Amino acid sequence: MRRITAYSDYKSPYAYLAKAPINALAGECGVIVDWLPYTLDIPAYLGSARLGPDGKVVEEERNAHQWRRVRYSYMDCRRQARKAGLVIRGTQKIWNSAPAHIGMLWAQRAGAAVFHRYHDQVFERFWKRELDIEDRAVLEAVLDDCGVPVAGFADYLAGEGRAELARVQEEAEAKGVFGVPSILVDDELFWGREHLDDIRALLLAG
Repeated sequence: MRRITAYSDYKSPYAYLAKAPINALAGECGVIVDWLPYTLDIPAYLGSARLGPDGKVVEEERNAHQWRRVRYSYMDCRRQARKAGLVIRGTQKIWNSAPAHIGMLWAQRAGAAVFHRYHDQVFERFWKRELDIEDRAVLEAVLDDCGVPVAGFADYLAGEGRAELARVQEEAEAKGVFGVPSILVDDELFWGREHLDDIRALLLAG
């Protein structure tokens, strides 16, 4: 069966919005999606900021242009989320999603069914502000809840998993990936869910 590769980041609302449509496209076209993590360096292009419990900015390294882009992005994502019946709440800081991405790679070892449960649960709970994607114990609880064995995960998270995530990132960038969601059909790269119709046509054409 033909395979395509989809790169995603749990801290990207656009990646969350693209997850279900990509899976639906795969089912429609009879292909398998190989989901891989791509950890965005958001401060490099959008600056950084942290909000307090009251929603006010307590730390920031972001110019006015970057603030406008960020505010528009969340407004647009919430608008699209309402159409899809999803909840997207703005985050209070820029999260390090690498631990959750290592959890993604670990979950994939247990098979497709449990991986998809993990993938769905991390996205949904994170964007409801119910999940700390940086906390090992929290991630272990999610893995266990999804049916993924957790014995050995702590060591994997601290060692082999970091190396595997770095390798995946390097290979993605060698293929031209710079953001999420990114989809590779053979060697052709598509960035953004607005290209799903083009991908569908390409796949159906054989």
